[in-house]
Amino acid sequence: MSDPVFVGIDVSKDTLEVACWPAGIAQCFANDEAGAQALGTALAGYDVALIVLEATGGYEREPACVLAAAGLPVAVLNPRQARDFAKAMGVLAKTDRIDAQLLAQWAEVLWRSPKREQLLKPLADAEQQHLQALVQRRRQLVGMLVAERQRLSISHRAARPSIEALITAIKAQIDDVEGQLSAHVARHHAALSALLETTRGIATTTATALIAGLPELGKLSRQQISALVGVAPLNRDSGKKRGKRSIFGGRPDVRTALYMATLAATRFNPHIHRFYQRLLDAGKPKKVALIAAMRKLLTILNAMVRSGKPWDDSLHGA
Repeated sequence: MSDPVFVGIDVSKDTLEVACWPAGIAQCFANDEAGAQALGTALAGYDVALIVLEATGGYEREPACVLAAAGLPVAVLNPRQARDFAKAMGVLAKTDRIDAQLLAQWAEVLWRSPKREQLLKPLADAEQQHLQALVQRRRQLVGMLVAERQRLSISHRAARPSIEALITAIKAQIDDVEGQLSAHVARHHAALSALLETTRGIATTTATALIAGLPELGKLSRQQISALVGVAPLNRDSGKKRGKRSIFGGRPDVRTALYMATLAATRFNPHIHRFYQRLLDAGKPKKVALIAAMRKLLTILNAMVRSGKPWDDSLHGA
């Protein structure tokens, strides 16, 4: 049996710089479907244990999907973590080839880790990617709408007709995307969306954001799901020093959706309201209490999805 091979791919708009570890092989391919298929063919003769790519704003999507469709193990990982690994290895220089070689070495470290199932997020299938793309587009349009409304409030009257026309067009696009989202969720995730929406504070938009950005919901423990989203307080201790706990990392898009849902839940969900108020009465700062309420709400949603049971007031003393 041949030794396992680990592959790192540095992705740019036009090229895929590929390195194999420990074989030390380096090669460059075009970043298109033909190039990704050629790379898959080149790797077919090796015992590939893991292929690692950095998330690069979407340029990694096609090669990752083509390689995964060829039956190769692929993981798309955070570029900040890759850079931290390079610094830990004492490598300060940065070129496409160096980055690819470091990614290949990082792939071996991850593959040999006893926690690799937690560290490696599986690629989303075509249906999940479709949903994520629509959610992301809606988020972009909402950001554009907010920006144009802010410009309108301070603009000269000569510019206002143009801004108002653009606001109308953006609103129409948001309605169109929301219609596509509703149809997609109804076709593929109707039961899950209905389950989440039995919770006061969780509306359709939040449920859709959770389905798109947190497919692990219901599959992990409460500690793991909190850490994954980024609402678990992390220690900052060294020696006798006990630093202030704070949240860090996670999935910001999911956390933003959960934050808005928790704001609503602290008003309209009796269980979350009591939990939040109890922390405030104990002297906790509002932000700390709200983050704790977010974690509480996420934990409940995780248990609901795992059990397949809707919100039950009797379980929470409401």
